[in-house]
Amino acid sequence: MNYRKLTMRLVTKFAIVSLATSLSTISTLAAQQTSDNSIVLNPTFMESYQWRNIGPDRGGRSIAITGVRGRPDEGYFGATGGGLWKTTDGGQNWSSITDFKITAASVGAVAVSETNPDLVFIGTGETCIRGNIMPGDGVYRSRDAGETWQHLGFSDSHGISKIRIHPTDPSVVFVASFGQYGGPSSERGVFKSSDGGDTWRRVLYRNDLTGAIDISIDRNNPDVIYASLWEAYRKEYQMSSGGPGSGLFKSVDGGETWDEITRNSGLPTDGLVGRIGVSVSRANSGRVYALIENDNGGLFSSDDAGNTWTLVNSERSIRQRAFYYSHVFADPHNQDVVYLQNTRLFRSEDGGKTTEVIDNGTHGDFHDFWIDPDEPTHLLVANDGGGAVSKNTGGSWTDQEFSTGQFYHVITTNHIPFHVCGSQQDYGVTLCTPSDWNYAEFADAGNDDVEQHRDITAGSTALSYGAGGGEPGYIAPDPLDPDIFYSGTNNGRYVDKYNRRTGTSREVNPYPWFYSGEPSQDIRERWQWTFPIIFSPVDPTHLYVSSQRLWRTTDGGANWTALSGDLTRADPITQGRSGGPITGDMNGPEVYGTIFSVGPSKIDINVIWVGSDDGLVHVTKNGGATWTNITPAAMPDFGRVSQIDASSFDSGAAYISVRRPLLNDLAPYIFKTNDFGETWTKIVTGIRKDAYVHTIREDPTRPGLLYAGTQHGVYVSFDDGAQWRGLNNGLPDVPISDLIVEDNELVIATHGRSFWILDNITPLRQLTPDLSEVAVRLFAPPPGIRSGRGVTLSWFFKEKPTFARVEIVDAHGEVVRTFAADTTTTDSTATPGPEARYQRGPTVPLKAGIHQLTWDLRGDGFKVFPGMILWGVRNVAPALPPGNYTARLTADDQIETAPIRIDRNPWITDVTDDDLQAQYEFSSTILAKVNEANEAVITIRRVKAELEARLQESDDAQLLSAAARLEDNASIVEADIYQVRNRSGQDPLNFPIKVNNRLANLMSMAEQGDGRPGNQMSEILEILVAELGTYTDQLQEVWATDLAAVNHELNRLGLELIDLLCAPDEICPVV
Repeated sequence: MNYRKLTMRLVTKFAIVSLATSLSTISTLAAQQTSDNSIVLNPTFMESYQWRNIGPDRGGRSIAITGVRGRPDEGYFGATGGGLWKTTDGGQNWSSITDFKITAASVGAVAVSETNPDLVFIGTGETCIRGNIMPGDGVYRSRDAGETWQHLGFSDSHGISKIRIHPTDPSVVFVASFGQYGGPSSERGVFKSSDGGDTWRRVLYRNDLTGAIDISIDRNNPDVIYASLWEAYRKEYQMSSGGPGSGLFKSVDGGETWDEITRNSGLPTDGLVGRIGVSVSRANSGRVYALIENDNGGLFSSDDAGNTWTLVNSERSIRQRAFYYSHVFADPHNQDVVYLQNTRLFRSEDGGKTTEVIDNGTHGDFHDFWIDPDEPTHLLVANDGGGAVSKNTGGSWTDQEFSTGQFYHVITTNHIPFHVCGSQQDYGVTLCTPSDWNYAEFADAGNDDVEQHRDITAGSTALSYGAGGGEPGYIAPDPLDPDIFYSGTNNGRYVDKYNRRTGTSREVNPYPWFYSGEPSQDIRERWQWTFPIIFSPVDPTHLYVSSQRLWRTTDGGANWTALSGDLTRADPITQGRSGGPITGDMNGPEVYGTIFSVGPSKIDINVIWVGSDDGLVHVTKNGGATWTNITPAAMPDFGRVSQIDASSFDSGAAYISVRRPLLNDLAPYIFKTNDFGETWTKIVTGIRKDAYVHTIREDPTRPGLLYAGTQHGVYVSFDDGAQWRGLNNGLPDVPISDLIVEDNELVIATHGRSFWILDNITPLRQLTPDLSEVAVRLFAPPPGIRSGRGVTLSWFFKEKPTFARVEIVDAHGEVVRTFAADTTTTDSTATPGPEARYQRGPTVPLKAGIHQLTWDLRGDGFKVFPGMILWGVRNVAPALPPGNYTARLTADDQIETAPIRIDRNPWITDVTDDDLQAQYEFSSTILAKVNEANEAVITIRRVKAELEARLQESDDAQLLSAAARLEDNASIVEADIYQVRNRSGQDPLNFPIKVNNRLANLMSMAEQGDGRPGNQMSEILEILVAELGTYTDQLQEVWATDLAAVNHELNRLGLELIDLLCAPDEICPVV
């Protein structure tokens, strides 16, 4: 089998073919490499581009939630990578309210004033410091319930832990700031504002290693406040919770001064303290709860406002993995009712001594909570699935169907259209979503109604399916079998080979050394949480995975070969214990010193690039026999090589992205080489200074066209990285965890807003500096694939034309499809009739700028007439056979052409080009007969309308008699051809269908899928053609006899005759 040829066809699909079909523009594109700096993505060009969110509508992690006192149907939750979301119907529906209004995606704290429910504060950044946390940029305030936002500072703090507002004076606000994740920082501790957030004072501070993690205000006496400080950090290679800086504090003067109560009677007297959650009861100000991380920790309770304490519960279930949980909330009505959050949601009615689980179907892993002060059965919870609402004390919870999923990577399948797959953090499963499921709502840029549908993702999870594996990261669809997936997984498994057809899985890890709770230095084979699983673009039998070594299989995982030794630094400082001095936390994300990215060559099977999470880059030119350390000299210390993309044009060229946000470095790093890594160039000019880079990709059709996915959106470069520009129309400020160039689209995974697609990048690929100077330009489209989504045609109008149309011309010069100009007006009140469903759109907008339409690869459809209702007709035109075609754009006196190729679907292997030609010829024959039938009806109705008009001019008895015969006989034929009693869509179930409907249905069935017509279809066609011929012969007799008689009388009376045929340039009236 010629694997390279197959891979070129199936793996790169349109990318390679698109290059071939654009040969006419290659010389132009090559010439512009020296002038690409003048390319500007001006608003006119970008108006046609909008990122399309395809879901899935399945929630991701939230660590912040609140209800609104006095407004029981309102609530807010912060998505850790997707902004702030709001409900106004009790959690049935949620919508993002910070898109395009704030400059951070991660919302980790939220508070609403009890006395002014329109006053909302949010804090950005995460403080449940796991490996995939994302920093924020401070605190924001809204005075209009989230409509507008104002930044209030704390830009140097990576995470705001809590915000608390004074219960009666909303000008008094407290902020608990964690500070920076990976090292010393000054913006830590508890801060107070007395002017509603305009200015801030730090009122509680330990040192530059210790941040604030929780605040609880006594709602009966707001001068009494409890707060906890937490000495903790999260670096790229290690996490630590606990230290001498941690502690519990109390203020009795509104936060101006504080007393430490960490070692008060009853609290742990020995050992370090870690994270502390604290909550004072509104029901009894003396009752205070504290959930403390300590070797002797647990839930403590005080009945004297914190002076003395009692350990009431030390169960591991409420204090395991303390850095990630340690949340406690006192009920506002009953001092003995307390809620605790860990992997489960617990409720206690005896002061915490015993607990019951009340999560009842909502997602696990809990991080924030709100209890309605006026109705304690009304609860809001934040967990790893987002926000949820209960109105029955946790007996049931609202669904978490919103598009805030956190995906590490994205991969596309070889389906046509392709599917988008990824592993969703915190859900423990993979998910693949069809790329085109909501495409129709976005396809036509000229449709003014499209904009309101931009964020629709409802129902996407129901259309999706699993690809095996779990939540960690990579998925590799088998290029030779679209039902086989190799997916990363966790908790005792590593590489899952999943067969979607049979629903079976098999572990195929090359070296399944199991570990848990161990430091990296003690792990024999270091498998990271998101280790690469990647097929070779050159040979689809070569699958690579990586630990600290690179592994390859050529037989689907049955046998593996180690292609390298340890290609990491494995510095001892990065290989030690993680979790801190109290509670260890050593899982996949804490494994360090691994090959984190693999970039197999797209040209030479022997060239493979690898990058480690601790800052090394290696390349082999001989399939792994030898390796060369080619780490860039400018590589930052312990930089995580987040991705390597080998060039499609030069085996010695590659691009790497590097990030190190958990070492307090948010800067972007992208490097390129053209000489196998002997020299590197840093290419980040134009990228936002805090937009660290997750992914870099080269466009496979145009050298020098690059895309970068950063913590703050997507960037594009037309000059091989010399200059970058944002590419974020319709895309909120979100972290782009991965990006794929697939077919004619950009596909991104976000770590907080699921999957997005930028459709039709053809104009981007063919953009030239002189675009704004030309009057009209038609961009060369990619090829069309039968049984695919169709082809997007794109063009540019410098000015608004008065006339325009797009035509598809076949190889013989015949026009087979026409797209007319959009002549509708904004004040049009016409209601489309039932025949509109059979009319062929879309239309050509008469507007300046970039425009596009989607051609379904079918020719012009059959003619319709007003009120026409058919049954069982889904396809109204034949699909064109494979071959070469031409798109022709006419705009006023300008004509532009571009070649188009239609190819057979490679996955439909039992159908030949000859079969598709036969299908087209058969359907075209039927189409002609449907048109003959419908034209007969149209002509009959026009003649009857003209006859009625003539009768308005004369009541001559002979004319009336002749007219009656003509109308009666013509109507009989009309009723034989079409069911004239149809008035509504399901009338064909009552009134028998007629010959035009049977013909149209026969064509529709013949066009259902790709293939030669069934052997009985020709017999049916012969029967229907004969039947139609009987009626048209009768009609010719009516015209020859009855119409002639009418015209004789009209001539006698000096009235205008009824002309059976319209002149070629005349628009015949149709009624």
